[in-house]
Amino acid sequence: MANPTHTRRGLGIWFERLVAAILLGGQVFFHLLKTKIHRRNTLEQMSIVGPESLTIALITAGFVGMVFTIQVAREFISFGAASTVGGVLALALTRELAPVLTAVVVAGRVGSAFAAEIGTMRVTEQIDALYMLKTDPIDYLVVPRVLACCLMLPVLNILSLLTGMTGGLLIANGLYDISPYVFLTSVRNFLELWDLVTSVMKSIAFGGLIAVIGCSWGLTTTGGAKGVGQSTTTAVVTSLLAVFVINFFLSWVMFQGTGSASF
Repeated sequence: MANPTHTRRGLGIWFERLVAAILLGGQVFFHLLKTKIHRRNTLEQMSIVGPESLTIALITAGFVGMVFTIQVAREFISFGAASTVGGVLALALTRELAPVLTAVVVAGRVGSAFAAEIGTMRVTEQIDALYMLKTDPIDYLVVPRVLACCLMLPVLNILSLLTGMTGGLLIANGLYDISPYVFLTSVRNFLELWDLVTSVMKSIAFGGLIAVIGCSWGLTTTGGAKGVGQSTTTAVVTSLLAVFVINFFLSWVMFQGTGSASF
């Protein structure tokens, strides 16, 4: 049975680190406005966030698109609404599934790497060495990672969206005899430019959240190798929680009272 004192202490430490992450996000914003960007570090991090995460993101999106089509196509066909399957899939992927699932993949793969790498630098006093060299760790370590996530997550999101739509199209045509023309016509009728814009906006917000939380948990790591492991795990959990919470508020702001795309 968990010790209540330890539980409260753990929650207190978590809230302190969460506040530190919020403050770090503000620092990153002001550093972006007034400092020079380390281009080499940024490009290196972009390659880590983007190309190295592409395969798993596309596989995830492809199977999600196929599973979603399997779940809705039969029901829609029974109601005589087979021509709307493509449009419903497009809306679901664009507005929610593609940005959120891509963020989940990146949080698990990249956010954990940020926390582990910077946490190791913290416990081995490499962060202190940067200060001795008159190098700001936020400029050198955090800003490039935040920029990389904010720039590459929208790209991964769009590619995941296309892959999910392709998977749904293959299932709709192969299993339910819905022609590609009917499927794509439905997509064109349902999907609006605003849906794509909001999808990209969500991806940018999620990318910033994941990077800031991963870097902040790394910078506040203590306790040697055990602390690095704990920071990595907690950073991923906190990133996922933040993505789901922020996604709710973004969806509420962006889509509340906008009506249905089918009319």
